[in-house]
Amino acid sequence: MIINIKATNIEMTDALKEYAHEKAESLEKYFKDIQKIDVDFGMDNHHHQKGKVYQAQMNVFVPGKVLTISKKAEDLYKAIDKVKDHLKTELDELKDRMRKKNRNEIRNAKGYQEEE
Repeated sequence: MIINIKATNIEMTDALKEYAHEKAESLEKYFKDIQKIDVDFGMDNHHHQKGKVYQAQMNVFVPGKVLTISKKAEDLYKAIDKVKDHLKTELDELKDRMRKKNRNEIRNAKGYQEEE
């Protein structure tokens, strides 16, 4: 799995880079066929709130699909955590849909009728 990390409007420290890498890498335990993950984080300059707002985005490339999640928070680490948590849910749902599809294909190949 390839992990690309990019910072926008913010200095990328080793701690931030390592944290983002750990969170992206942890997604592999929820979905084994991840090909690549692009992580982009930084300051959000186009917000209507007072104070600093950080944004984190991950693009997860799986066979035949790209999942893109973007979250904002007042703390960059929280934004990265929110993205990771949301992607975990999305990957679990994708895995369930793929299992159901495979199960139906096997049933149809064996000549079973789908219940309605």
